[in-house]
Amino acid sequence: MTRASDGPAAADLQQFGYRQELSRSLSFTDLLIYGLIFMVPIAPFGIFGSVYSGSGGMVALAYVIGMVAMMFTALSYSQMVKAFPMAGSVYSYAGRGIAPPVGFLAGWVILLDYVLVPGLLYLVASVAMHSLVPAVPVWLWLVAFVLLNTVVNYLGIRMTARVNRIMLVAEVIILAIFLVVGVVALASGKGAGFSWSPLYNADTFSWSVVFGAVSIAVLSFLGFDGISMLAEESREEARQIGQAMVGALLLAGSLFVVQTWVAALLVPDAPGLLADGDPEGTAFYDAARAAGGGWLASLTALATAIAWGFANSLVAQAATSRLLYAMARDGQMPRFLSRISERHRVPANATLLVAAISLALGLYMASRDDGISLLSTLVNFGAMTAFLALHVAVVIHYVVRQGSRDWWRHLVVPVIGFLILLYVVINADIAAQTLGFAWLGVGVIVLIVFYVTGRRPTLAGLTGQENP
Repeated sequence: MTRASDGPAAADLQQFGYRQELSRSLSFTDLLIYGLIFMVPIAPFGIFGSVYSGSGGMVALAYVIGMVAMMFTALSYSQMVKAFPMAGSVYSYAGRGIAPPVGFLAGWVILLDYVLVPGLLYLVASVAMHSLVPAVPVWLWLVAFVLLNTVVNYLGIRMTARVNRIMLVAEVIILAIFLVVGVVALASGKGAGFSWSPLYNADTFSWSVVFGAVSIAVLSFLGFDGISMLAEESREEARQIGQAMVGALLLAGSLFVVQTWVAALLVPDAPGLLADGDPEGTAFYDAARAAGGGWLASLTALATAIAWGFANSLVAQAATSRLLYAMARDGQMPRFLSRISERHRVPANATLLVAAISLALGLYMASRDDGISLLSTLVNFGAMTAFLALHVAVVIHYVVRQGSRDWWRHLVVPVIGFLILLYVVINADIAAQTLGFAWLGVGVIVLIVFYVTGRRPTLAGLTGQENP
């Protein structure tokens, strides 16, 4: 039954065949903060060296291009969330915009992103904390992060939102400290001095180099789409969910460009970083040390660990549980994952399952030398592939079915977004392509089993023609 406090948004959900079960308590500001926390305003701290070496030192340019590339995807998301204001993200949009079987495969592929990303975040943070406190092993840090986030998420979306606000303020303060100290250091003659080289360097520029770095930098932008997972917990109009995604992407992208620009000018051994890369992942902290000394290096390292292991993984776990909930209530995942906690109005079983998978995955990958890099490439591949289906859904739903003549928003934007992402997928790491397509193959097999057993994918509220 629709609760009075849920307002017209719940009635909109009912027209698609669903009951309002989650708590509609999030404001536009909550959505915006959620997206920013998911992307992590200080995300470049952890992967700065890889992007720097991959872009020939033009790390700021890589983030500018990455932001523009993701903007086309954010605009397509904003169109589909207006058409289908419900949880499930690209699973719901592809399923309703194209066909339920396509939606299942899109949801299956993006699971590679959503299910793996909490494990990746926990692992990165645990390794960082272990480097700061060697007496505590990586596995113990990982268990602590998982337990803490699971408790917060289980207590309800309002608790998650309150924690998000606190964490965002803390991250912005630390970023501001780095920028102030960094700019003062540059002004006093430290580093390379003020220069346009992080944005453009004629000696190292080539499109292949820059786009290669963009494929790494895109990892920092993944998360804006998680806002769409909260469509059934937002008390705002559907169009404001899309505006929150675009706004979060612009704000985070601007912060990424500024911080990497300053850090690039402070790198103590630029030729060495370009030639050898950043195997230990300390390039940003080395730049911080050059600007302000050991205290700033330690502060930025600690901030990275907490931001990735607590703030970012907190919202990633929340988003993943909503995706599993949306697929489960449609019968495309085990039904027990659709159970809602009556007290906290959150998908309880899905939240606990994500925690268990993240813990097991994190512990396993911690034992591998390539655990972080392998998880990173798989997360990127899963997201980019699912986003391809999103762009196709915009064209089919608006142009083909509804006869829209809004060529810019419903044709040009999704086509450009599709081509950009296709380029990234084609040029992805071979291991990621192999494992990613293997995962997709398993999804196709599962889909075939559904049809053979008479359980073909269907979505509530669709007509027989739309539900083949």
